Amino acid sequence: MTNNKITGLKAMEILDSRGNPTVRVYIELSDGTMASASVPSGASTGENEAVELRDGDKNRYGNKGVLKAVANVTDIIAPELMGLHAHEQAVIDKKMIDLDGTENKTKLGANAILGVSMAVARAASISAHIPLYQYLGGVGARRIPVPCMNILNGGEHADNSVDFQEFMAVPLGAPTFREGLRYVAETFHTLKSILKGRGLSTGVGDEGGFAPNLASNEDAIETIIQAIEKAGYKPGKDIAIAIDNAATSFATGVNTYDLKWSKGGKMTSEDIIKLSEEWVAKYPIVLWEDP
Repeated sequence: MTNNKITGLKAMEILDSRGNPTVRVYIELSDGTMASASVPSGASTGENEAVELRDGDKNRYGNKGVLKAVANVTDIIAPELMGLHAHEQAVIDKKMIDLDGTENKTKLGANAILGVSMAVARAASISAHIPLYQYLGGVGARRIPVPCMNILNGGEHADNSVDFQEFMAVPLGAPTFREGLRYVAETFHTLKSILKGRGLSTGVGDEGGFAPNLASNEDAIETIIQAIEKAGYKPGKDIAIAIDNAATSFATGVNTYDLKWSKGGKMTSEDIIKLSEEWVAKYPIVLWEDP
């Protein structure tokens, strides 16, 4: 790995799957290795998340351009990383964090820093002739995480009557990743037939989950459980449920929320916590993000 010094680093503005600008970073090493990485972005972001640097120019992409982040890669980050070995991931990441100098990546932008970090890791794995998962997890890496697959959307990810952003199926009982994928794919198609049978839309939201107008947020969970059972699986044993509230998207102030999409009314933080406790006790929910 002695000949994998960073010799080239640049970025450009591209469009993501929603048609919004994001950052793509290109890297070149001294051994001729080249790699790139594109930064994802969400439709909603929590107030404590690292800052995704946008230009704020209303004349370009509705304030969402990322030319500032691109310039930060080219003009600030790149000169500091030239000559460093790509396999020194921790050193490179720390150098970028120090260059930024803020708690939440406000100066350089998380989109600039993450793009460079991912590009470096990919280039290093290519240079070492090993898959990225082995480069990150070690040559003995064999265990793949259980996936959480988004099958029903609400909130900022859909134009419907569901407040909570993501309802995911988690095939925790599957013996392999491949089988887990099959479990959820079959459940997904079963869910579609159930929605059709109820005369509901089977159009999809931002992340590919169905986005029907349901009776309530809880109806989303009960409909997914019905799909799991109808597909021939046991809820909680074969497939569990994960939820991403993205509560910031319906927060109206400090500790106050408005379930505006479902017309569920106002709630306090204590109300949300109580609801979460009730659902976790009642349904096979194994993960709850951004409650």
